[in-house]
Amino acid sequence: MSYKSMTLKKGKESSPDRFHPWVFSGAVARADKGLEEGDIVRVLASDGRFLGVGHCQIGSIAVRILSFEDRLIDRSFWTERLTAAYQMRLGIGLDYTDRHNCFRLVHGEGDFLPGLVVDFYGSTAVMQAHSVGMHLHRQEIAQCLVDISEGKIKNVFYKSETTLPYKADTEAENGYLIGEDTDAVAYENGLQFAIDWARGQKTGFFIDQRENRMLLERYAPGRKVLNMFCYTGGFSCYAMRGGASLVHSVDSSAKAIDLTNSNIQSNFGDDARHTAYVEDAFKFLDRMERGSYDLIVLDPPAFAKHRAALKNALQGYKRLNAKAFEKIQPGGILFTFSCSQAVSKEQFRLAVFSAAVMSGRKVRILHQLTQPADHPVNICHPEGEYLKGLVLYVE
Repeated sequence: MSYKSMTLKKGKESSPDRFHPWVFSGAVARADKGLEEGDIVRVLASDGRFLGVGHCQIGSIAVRILSFEDRLIDRSFWTERLTAAYQMRLGIGLDYTDRHNCFRLVHGEGDFLPGLVVDFYGSTAVMQAHSVGMHLHRQEIAQCLVDISEGKIKNVFYKSETTLPYKADTEAENGYLIGEDTDAVAYENGLQFAIDWARGQKTGFFIDQRENRMLLERYAPGRKVLNMFCYTGGFSCYAMRGGASLVHSVDSSAKAIDLTNSNIQSNFGDDARHTAYVEDAFKFLDRMERGSYDLIVLDPPAFAKHRAALKNALQGYKRLNAKAFEKIQPGGILFTFSCSQAVSKEQFRLAVFSAAVMSGRKVRILHQLTQPADHPVNICHPEGEYLKGLVLYVE
């Protein structure tokens, strides 16, 4: 095995010994000459003991470990890991049906493939690389996806222009690695959604809120629903099907509102219960009358993409939730979320608690929410639990 090596400082092997997949740059004592970002590297303890093999990268994370066994990272490795990921989804009941044809196949560290995300939409897999190493293996991974799906995946769209490290000189371009353009329509629990994986956020749709949208549907009958940061209108569609008396969708992006209106039209036609607004969330909350809504969804984009932004992010969550608490009708229900990995469950809950105190309202927790099973958390990598949510009853 001809991989170059990276040796850790004495006493810094505890993290890989616990099977945590990240090696931080501060733990590195020395590395072989000629190592470049994206190379496969063997990680060694100070006494020469093998710890893991993974992708070398520039930045605070020096290596993303792919295997804690001393093995080649070759076609058989990708086939083995992708097959295991696919079989797990089948094992928990996530397979294609007439009512449901989208789910996450690979969730980075949660599937022991750090730096890789793959979502399924019908016959198309949308792949994102979050490391240069995964970028360099993109074509091989794409072919493995087609092979393991037994013909269900016919197209692989690569979308990594905005997810690769900004310092990486990769010249990555979005586009099809296998197949060609196809109808971008996904079915989730019987609802139809147009997916724009070429220009939309993430891979085109927020699959991670699937089960939380189903929960909202249960609370929707007869309620006046406000869906803030609506993006493609997922929560709005579930609220409509659940029997809400009215649903208002708000997003600062006109393109997102167009997608929301299109999805409402596809599922419900010209239903007068729904209205969409292109407006900043805070401005909308400032101008709306108290008691206008008795079910509010706050699902903002990540306020903190890294720890340096944590303080401002927590203030943002506090301010946003305080506005909702202030304006929601007595007896109302608030679904509030954070998708910032840098924000812990405890920090998010404290920000929402502080907002409730500021508003002077009596608030009770009905549910504590997280990501669904196709976004698994590696037990040795708790940082993978990025989605936090609370369902609150407000007197």
